[in-house]
Amino acid sequence: MADDLTSTLTAAKLKALCVINDLATSGNKADLVQRLLDSGLGREELGLSVISEEISSDETIEDEVIFSLEDEETISPETEPEVLESKEQPPVSEVMEAEILDADLVMVSEEIEKPKPKIKPVESKLSAQQKPTTLVEMVKKPQVAAGLMVLIILGAGGWYYFSAQLEPFTADQLRYGDEMTYTISDGDFMATEGFLDLVLDQIETDDDICKLRMMFDGSGDVSITDGGTDQLFSQTSNDRLGAVSVRGGQGMSWLSVESVSSYELDSFTIQRHLQSSIPGSNGCSDFPASVSGTADITSTKWTELRERASLGTKVDWNLNIEDSYQGTLMTYGVGGFFGDLEVLSPGFSLLVQPVELQELLANDYIDDGATGSRLGWDWRVLGTEELGSTEMWKIVATNKDIQDYCLGSASMTLWVEEGNPWATRQTVDVVISGSDSNRQGCSTTTKLLGDYVLPEGELTMSHTFQKSSLKLGSKALEYGLSYDARPLANELSPDEDDLKEWGANGIHMPDDSSMRAHNLETSIQCFDYFQSSAAGATAALDDGGYVWRAIDSNLGTTTQWNVSWIATDETAGWVKFNVTGTPSSENCYFDSKGVYDESISHNREFIPKVLNISNIESRLSDSSRFTDLSGTNGIFTSSGDYHPETRVGYLVVVPGSGINSILTNIGDATDGATTVDISREWDSGGWENRFNLVADASDGRIVGWNFVKNT
Repeated sequence: MADDLTSTLTAAKLKALCVINDLATSGNKADLVQRLLDSGLGREELGLSVISEEISSDETIEDEVIFSLEDEETISPETEPEVLESKEQPPVSEVMEAEILDADLVMVSEEIEKPKPKIKPVESKLSAQQKPTTLVEMVKKPQVAAGLMVLIILGAGGWYYFSAQLEPFTADQLRYGDEMTYTISDGDFMATEGFLDLVLDQIETDDDICKLRMMFDGSGDVSITDGGTDQLFSQTSNDRLGAVSVRGGQGMSWLSVESVSSYELDSFTIQRHLQSSIPGSNGCSDFPASVSGTADITSTKWTELRERASLGTKVDWNLNIEDSYQGTLMTYGVGGFFGDLEVLSPGFSLLVQPVELQELLANDYIDDGATGSRLGWDWRVLGTEELGSTEMWKIVATNKDIQDYCLGSASMTLWVEEGNPWATRQTVDVVISGSDSNRQGCSTTTKLLGDYVLPEGELTMSHTFQKSSLKLGSKALEYGLSYDARPLANELSPDEDDLKEWGANGIHMPDDSSMRAHNLETSIQCFDYFQSSAAGATAALDDGGYVWRAIDSNLGTTTQWNVSWIATDETAGWVKFNVTGTPSSENCYFDSKGVYDESISHNREFIPKVLNISNIESRLSDSSRFTDLSGTNGIFTSSGDYHPETRVGYLVVVPGSGINSILTNIGDATDGATTVDISREWDSGGWENRFNLVADASDGRIVGWNFVKNT
């Protein structure tokens, strides 16, 4: 009987069959074979020799594929291979129980799951009761089905492991409704000397601050607004659904993609270093005064749908630290947190929120060693790195423009993953400085540019963003498409008849305002009554000079003018005087005068054609174009008049030397520039309020406005 139970299968395979059939695995090979036979498995399945029976010659055996757990070469052995069984069998008591290895289970599972190739049927005299169990019959057994389920799960796990190996990809396109929340950590912003204007221009203080450092942590949110049908009031269809309607710098309505970034800084500390009190010292104190508080900032950017041009950026901020400060900064076109630097390097704003990958990388393939350049940033894929439990591509980007212009250095490290249109993690390190120690290797020309562009001092910034959650929208952004009622070029440009050419021989920019009591055309006549009080200014204006800066301040029934003049020899000064009525010796009052230490450029050739101030006032006071400029917190009342505290001025800048020379160092300075500025200061409800606006006088477009209030 023992000879009949000699199997060609290994003990490991026999034990694996016992496991699948829910049988005990103890004993030697003979015990295992007998146990499997008793459970109903056929002899051939167990590697046993087949017992022949006489069958009538006319009996036909139907062809069938015999299922076997053996290798192909042992499916139907005609003779028992001698090499599989040694003639010298060890005593039964010495037979070691075989260990079932994972590899054996896998081999068995592969043979179960994978049908064998068709082979020539074996002529057998097995009775119907002794035929091997088919694959279908085996799978129907509950214990086998359970075993296969485990193997399928394990197989799926193996498939997931191999398919999860990081593959190259291109950056995902943004969709309307995309949103990512993230944490902000290790935030550090430091400004010294001239760079303090970025902050102190927004916050009035009597302290002589020479260095300011802000450290912050918190959370952020970046999203793409999913505009509704109410935003398509000018459209004949809903094809552009998702876009948002917004008014540009000339008050015209455009369709745009609206992106919003918000920052909640629940840990916000300011360190102020004061100028040294030691007599004769120009140093900055090493011992800062420190205060803590919170800050909330929301930045909204609108990008035009067809041309993908920046229509505007609005920053709302709230700072609670000792006192409370609130404000709104609106810039049209280039602007935001770093408007001046953005002129030189359009991609600089990528630093202040998680990078939109397609904006930086376009459709370039993100793969090991890939490189590219876009928006002034050179980037390179360093390889992969695990962030948490997820493998991601790691990219380093450096700002080439900042380096080439000798303004300092700016770099980012990004961790990116497929399926997220923004950087999953982003670290930022920026140093902007005009110090020669940071400009080694720069040419004389680029150093000169840095000297004109950058103030004295240094600005540094570093922080880390990391994704907390991600929600994806459904409809992809569609740039480059036209839409109904899109403003035309002739609607944006003023009529040629409205532009005034005064640079050739005029004395001042045309005013002609009827909204203010005493416009400049009327008030400038007061110089005829000042005689010796303003002799220098009178002589300059009579001999080819002109007024390059003028400010109208409303003092109730009195208008105070402060005019800055320049002579043909570039001697320059200013005169302040009051006007109470029609110019006369009784209605014109000289107040004060002075000269400028720095040289001012006299260059009539580059004074551009402009709209008069009256035309610009009419545009800005139209509440249907600019809703934020009218009302309690604007510069115009709801009826379209100026609030009484408002002052109006203009500035002419031409290429040349001195303080106007920046135009000769940035871009093609083929023309000068003229701007109109309007400002208002007032108190209400315990708050001090300030509103400032600047418009381009050549076309009436608003450059930007700023509203600040503090207790």
